[in-house]
Amino acid sequence: MTEAPARKRLTDAAIDAFAERGFHATTTRDISTRAGMSPAALYVHHASKEQLLYEVSSSGHIECLEMIRAAAATSADPVQRLANMQFAFTRYHATHTAGARVVQYEIAALTPEHRREVAGYRRDIERVYHEAITDGVEKGVFDVQDVPGVSLALISMAIDLVRWYQPQGARTPESLGRIHAQMALRSVGVTHEVAPEETPAD
Repeated sequence: MTEAPARKRLTDAAIDAFAERGFHATTTRDISTRAGMSPAALYVHHASKEQLLYEVSSSGHIECLEMIRAAAATSADPVQRLANMQFAFTRYHATHTAGARVVQYEIAALTPEHRREVAGYRRDIERVYHEAITDGVEKGVFDVQDVPGVSLALISMAIDLVRWYQPQGARTPESLGRIHAQMALRSVGVTHEVAPEETPAD
C-alpha cells in the first residue's frame, strides 16, 4: 500500500531532522514544522517520536538486507559476487546518505524490543557477507583467516561513509562503489581488478 502523503511527509522530515540534529535533539515540533504541518500532526500518524524512528530504522534495514541479498545472488563466482555486493552496499549508503545515517547511528535511541529486532536485521546482513566470503575460501579463491572479522570490516567501510559523504561532491555513489569493491577484493586476497556488475540503483 502506498504511504499516505501526510505520513510520508512526516517520515521524510524526521529522516532529515534526525540526520542533521540527532534523535534526542530533535523535537516532535521540529519534525512537524519541517513537514509543514501542525505541532500535533505527528501523533495522528505515530504513537511517539521513538515509534517513528523505529519505522524508519526497521524499513531501512529491511530494504538494505533485501538489496544485499539481491546483490549476492547476481553471480555464482565468489570474486564477482563479492565485488557486486560491496559495490551495491556502498552505492546504497552513498545514495541514501541521510536515511542511512539515521538507520545506522540512531539505533541506541530505540526501545530494547525495537533494538533487538533491528539487531536481527544487522545479523542477517552480516550472515550474507559471511556466507559469500566462506564460499570463496572453500573454493580456494579467497585467503581469509578471520571471516567474521573481514565481513564486519567490509560492512563498516561502506556504512562509515555516511559520516562524511557529500552528494554534491566530486565522487559519485558509483565511483565510490567501484573503489570499495576493489578494496573488498584486496581484503580477501584477490589482487586482480574485477569490474562490479552494476544492478539497477535502489
